[in-house]
Amino acid sequence: MPNNIAPESAPDPASAFLRLLTVLDTLRTQCPWDKKQTMESLRHLTIEESYELEDAILEGDQLEVKNELGDLMMHLVFYARIAAEKGYFTIVDVLNGVCDKLIIRHPHIYGDVEVDNEEDVKRNWEKIKLKEGNKSVLGGVPVGLPSLVKASRIQEKARGVGFDWANKNQVWQKVEEELQEFKAEFNVADNTAIDAEKAEGEFGDLLFSLINYARFININPENALEKTNKKFIKRFQYLEEKAKENGKALEDMTLEEMDVYWNQAKTL
Repeated sequence: MPNNIAPESAPDPASAFLRLLTVLDTLRTQCPWDKKQTMESLRHLTIEESYELEDAILEGDQLEVKNELGDLMMHLVFYARIAAEKGYFTIVDVLNGVCDKLIIRHPHIYGDVEVDNEEDVKRNWEKIKLKEGNKSVLGGVPVGLPSLVKASRIQEKARGVGFDWANKNQVWQKVEEELQEFKAEFNVADNTAIDAEKAEGEFGDLLFSLINYARFININPENALEKTNKKFIKRFQYLEEKAKENGKALEDMTLEEMDVYWNQAKTL
């Protein structure tokens, strides 16, 4: 075996991690593609791998989850290798840093702080982050997050310091209120927006309140929407297949004709 990399699986987590470091060191010094990579060039690939992991989790494909976790792990080690080459930090710094952070932010485990539930843990977490230098509770929400995920994180962060509704009924009332405000931006006669910019703002408020309600009933809105996306794709592709089998083109079919196949797809 070239480069003395044994093909057998390493017997424990420490030796398996060392094997990954060794393989990546070899690739970084000998592979033309790996030699060229920078943090910037890897960034979009890492984002892609993260979405592939998300897909595998939603599909319940544990083999693929394992594979995608490996890809992500490789990326993380790759970033650390690049940083070490430039003298910024090493993989040891990364691992010790996250361990130190976890210990500091779990004083109910590693200190004498007492908690009663998960919410106490979250509140302590946010308080500690502020003591560490965060200027705002919301400062830790990445700017580049997709808007749906960002709304969830913003609400969770605010809840961590007690800024939240008392119960889900209050949140649902807010949903209904925002729905009425959105509807008020349209002419009843032809259902066109009176003020497009204001209608967009009200729609955003409605979505934000729905995400808030989802949080109160323990539904992950990102997962929920993605499952609906997948369901729609599956049913629409069934519609396409059936139309093709019958020698029809979708653009030449009426909505009523398409609904026949759509309703069939819903029973599968």
